[in-house]
Amino acid sequence: MSLLRLAWRYLWSQPLTAGLNLLLLSLGLAAICFVLLVSEQIEQGVRRDLAGIDLVVGAKGSPMQIMLAGVFHLDVPTGNIPLSSLATLRAHPLVAQALPLSVGDSLQGFRIVGSTVDYLTHYQARFASGQAWSGPMQAVLGAEVAARTGLKPGQTFHGSHGLGAQGAEHAEQGYQVVGVLNSSGGVLDRLVITDLASVWLQHETHHGRAAGEPESDHEPEPEREITMALLKFRSPLAAVSLPRWVNAQPGLQAASPALETARLMRMVGAGSEVLRGFGLVLLLAAACSVFVTLLHSVRARQSDLAMLRMLGAPPWRVALLVSLEALCLAGMATLLGLALGHGLTAALGALLAEQQSLHIIGSWVSPWEALIPVLALGLALLAAAWPARAAFSLDVTELLQAPR
Repeated sequence: MSLLRLAWRYLWSQPLTAGLNLLLLSLGLAAICFVLLVSEQIEQGVRRDLAGIDLVVGAKGSPMQIMLAGVFHLDVPTGNIPLSSLATLRAHPLVAQALPLSVGDSLQGFRIVGSTVDYLTHYQARFASGQAWSGPMQAVLGAEVAARTGLKPGQTFHGSHGLGAQGAEHAEQGYQVVGVLNSSGGVLDRLVITDLASVWLQHETHHGRAAGEPESDHEPEPEREITMALLKFRSPLAAVSLPRWVNAQPGLQAASPALETARLMRMVGAGSEVLRGFGLVLLLAAACSVFVTLLHSVRARQSDLAMLRMLGAPPWRVALLVSLEALCLAGMATLLGLALGHGLTAALGALLAEQQSLHIIGSWVSPWEALIPVLALGLALLAAAWPARAAFSLDVTELLQAPR
């Protein structure tokens, strides 16, 4: 019988103890794997969605809220700003580009965002079918929106007032789908993008005269508004002076994505550190349990080990037999831990997809996952070191002479 088969049988001779050790090791490795996969995807998603956006300008309020609402579309905007502010921002010598955004409506929980075609160009959007809009009340769907709603180019839909799924429907005018974007894993996947004029037309119709109603000679022209603007700097000097200049303007608030994202990642990182620490505690507990189990096994199987020595097995083979038990356990725990970590990541991704939130997938592969088997095997060998030494130094003559 090979040493590996014998070690496997020894390992499962006490199935309850082996199962408990396997569970502890697997849970610890799964927690570390889960943190790696989720944190990497969040960091990459943040970098991708923030690429080329140096400043977000919105109504007075929380800079974090403005950044989350304007870049990631995960929060409620702080309000609207006059359209004239966009021209002021574009005229500033330190501003290279200013992309307007207007939000306030949704489609089955997915946000309808009014902007210009430059917004699609900024994110290098590619079309799976159709094309960009050429006029008001035409819309381009993100890949996730199209998949969840089943809408295709040529079909129409009505938006709902508000950013939730339960808002009152704008029944006056509908949008026509003219394009569907390829999946990019970014924020565009969960947006409905249309022209700025579409948003103005919807809300002027909703709050003012009804569709088809003749325009009064004495009706004042409504003041155009946008929700926020995404700015790109012309030079690094703008990072110092432009936010102060924006905050000095009436009703405007600047949010620096670099600063706010750093704050956000510190808050997210605290939870990641807690979960990673929990995984390490589980691994430490598992290593201690494996150590106690193997040491007890060596003492309980002294007669068996002595028989192996009598049959010609050198001391190192007996020590290797004990180490193989721990390595078999670590190998199984690695496979289960990786599978469980990816499964938990997929479950979190499905939950976030239901909430039209961040894009996280369970099939993500991190290069740092290669360290998980190394960690498991290292812990197993560390736990088996003392029991293996005890098996190596067994005195066969003393054992055979001991009274039974």
